[in-house]
Amino acid sequence: MTVTWEEAGWERLAAGVGRCRLPGWDCTVGLVIGGDSALLIDAGSSLAEGARLRGQAQALAGRRVPLLALTHPHFDHVFGAAAFAGATVFVAAGADEVFESGGEELLADAVRNGLDPEAAENATDILVRPREPVWGPTLLELDGGPEVQLVAMRGHTAHDLAVVVPGDPPVVFCGDLVEESGEPQAGPDAVPGLWPAALDRLLSLGGEDALYVPGHGAVVDAGFVRAQRDALATRFGVS
Repeated sequence: MTVTWEEAGWERLAAGVGRCRLPGWDCTVGLVIGGDSALLIDAGSSLAEGARLRGQAQALAGRRVPLLALTHPHFDHVFGAAAFAGATVFVAAGADEVFESGGEELLADAVRNGLDPEAAENATDILVRPREPVWGPTLLELDGGPEVQLVAMRGHTAHDLAVVVPGDPPVVFCGDLVEESGEPQAGPDAVPGLWPAALDRLLSLGGEDALYVPGHGAVVDAGFVRAQRDALATRFGVS
């Protein structure tokens, strides 16, 4: 039995496309529903959160969610992924190496940012190992639904993945390349010199009328993304 976006506590963005904002770190999780398939975008910060998302996504789609795209390898976006057992997991090329060998760093970062140590350890113990690295622009067909584009970029991390959903309006899931509820965070794995160009790319993919979904915060428009691009260029000394 399916439920409406509102009944599930999600925000409908376009036909078959919605998102929810998670408590704690205010992360966004997206869902794109096709006729016979569905794609989840990011998976939450813990196994318990991932399990809740799985139940909500299945209720919304009316079926199991077989596809998962992770926008970047930070704990608050990926620790729930193991709850989606059997899903095909897409990441930007190179991020798969972080999942293979960077579990201790993800664990330390999670605990440092306030995740319960036991929850962080449990998620790290069964951290998903993605098997579908995205090298260039990749079209992902949802049976009976939109042809979604996955695009690897570099900026917030060296392994960012944007998800572009065509429609009226188009919807662009930006991950933490764009943030609305606070200043974009540039950690040691950021690539500041390429970040403004990544936002230029997002704008070219989505266009002026698209809805841009940040990794944290409210949905924004092209003007917001352009202003954030200019602010990042000034901040990092990039033309």
